[in-house]
Amino acid sequence: MDRLKHAIQEKGKVLSGGVLKVGSFLNNQIDIKLLSEMGKDIYERFKDCGVNKILTVEASGIAIAVITAQFFNCNAVFAKKSKTVNVDGETYSAKCFSFTHKNENNLIVPKEYLGKGDNVLIIDDFLAHGEAVNALINIVGQAGATLSGVAIAIEKGFQGGGDALRKKGVNLYSLAVIDSMDENKVVFRD
Repeated sequence: MDRLKHAIQEKGKVLSGGVLKVGSFLNNQIDIKLLSEMGKDIYERFKDCGVNKILTVEASGIAIAVITAQFFNCNAVFAKKSKTVNVDGETYSAKCFSFTHKNENNLIVPKEYLGKGDNVLIIDDFLAHGEAVNALINIVGQAGATLSGVAIAIEKGFQGGGDALRKKGVNLYSLAVIDSMDENKVVFRD
């Protein structure tokens, strides 16, 4: 998606350790027009897949999931990274390592929000090694739901998570795939 790539080039900042900071338009401060275009683009890609539920991870995936859910006219569900007092009842859970935070999380989704009749589209802001997406796929499987696909705003193609998912047959769509990046340049995959 050209507008997202332009925003990454103009406003993104490459930090040490392979981190891309996009807080000025995607995470901390959200460019609603850009996000809306991203949601519509994701909808166009998956509109014929029977999506009736969108699943993401707190916190940065929520904005993209919610704005995309409006196009599908469905609910968005997010996995919490730890159990809190307001999560009661039975839950699905899966462990994943966070590339950004360098820690392991136990993703949790209450069973009442995801089940056998759901056709789930997973959405997240970044895909690096694929830990979060694989954990969400695991949760979709635990629920007996159907995985319609995975939509990612920014895939770090050089970290291999997207390629591994594609090899497993996952219907993966990334709006921008970065092949390499350093402080001076971000190179996108065509």
